[in-house]
Amino acid sequence: MDLENIRNKIDLIDTEILSGLRNRLELALLAGRLKGFVRDPERERQVLQNMKARADGFVNPGFVESLFETIIAESRRLQEQRPRLAGFQGEYGAFSEQALRSYDPGVVPLPCPDFRGVFDGVEKGIFDLGIVPIENSLAGAVAEVSHILMRTDLRIVGETTLPVHHCLMTLPETDYREIKLVYSHPQALEQCRSFIQRNKLELRPFYDTAGAARWLVRERPRAAAVIAGRLAAELYPLEILKENIEDFPNNFTRFVLIKATSNGTKGDKYSVAFSLPHRAGSLQKVLGLFAAAGLNLTRIASVPLPEQPGDYGFLLDFQAQDDDPWVRDVLEKVEKETTYFRCLGCYKGAET
Repeated sequence: MDLENIRNKIDLIDTEILSGLRNRLELALLAGRLKGFVRDPERERQVLQNMKARADGFVNPGFVESLFETIIAESRRLQEQRPRLAGFQGEYGAFSEQALRSYDPGVVPLPCPDFRGVFDGVEKGIFDLGIVPIENSLAGAVAEVSHILMRTDLRIVGETTLPVHHCLMTLPETDYREIKLVYSHPQALEQCRSFIQRNKLELRPFYDTAGAARWLVRERPRAAAVIAGRLAAELYPLEILKENIEDFPNNFTRFVLIKATSNGTKGDKYSVAFSLPHRAGSLQKVLGLFAAAGLNLTRIASVPLPEQPGDYGFLLDFQAQDDDPWVRDVLEKVEKETTYFRCLGCYKGAET
């Protein structure tokens, strides 16, 4: 071991300590939401006692006690502030987190393993809001999110679009000439296929782009790289070898913000969900109602209904001011033609 090698390991451990501390503070925020109060002397005493007991002869118990007293004090401070919490799917550094930060820098982003977790967290009041991708300009609709939106009681209160730019990144000590494997989400790998083929890299699908970056830092495999967004390289940290490696530069994802209630949200865009009877021309008739009112449809997507094999639901967006007098009339007419209907929300559309 030389000094540089030791310092590199120290830097890695420091990064892991900071990441673990962030996770602990965020879990403390979630615990505060669930318990409904801040101060819990018995729980704090138990934590300090457990940590002191785990200190061995090398780590001074007094130091451990002082360290965790500081951590507990910071946890209480954050709970008392009661910041707004927002759920997103994926690991820290995911494109969903980037979109959330862009839309509302004041919220605390919290990762969820899947989209259902985001919706559940908002429904239970653990999160103040959630963000989910609804469609990508290249890959189309996000099927799982579409299925959940068909049946959710949550409201869409906003949207944002994020340009998707992929980076090839690796560990600082890796020689780029030795890279043979590249890990990322299957969709990211597909969007960078030309770059991957030109560089003769072997694909290794991963559940999440940022998750691949986090895994690379922890496992440190040889001759490996990941494809993810720039934020992931900043968080973990990794060295960016090449930016903007996607095949098509005009690649963006549309995200929607979900809340339990709209709370008087004003906007210029509506989203609705509905299903139709098995009758010839039923969809054409519904679309004709929007056309007759002069409403501009910006998106319509069909969604297979798993509880009704062979049946489809529809997600439809259209432009209209929330105070347009004829909108309510149109929606009432549409509802009469459907077997299921729900207005998901009226919100301000993203600038494109």
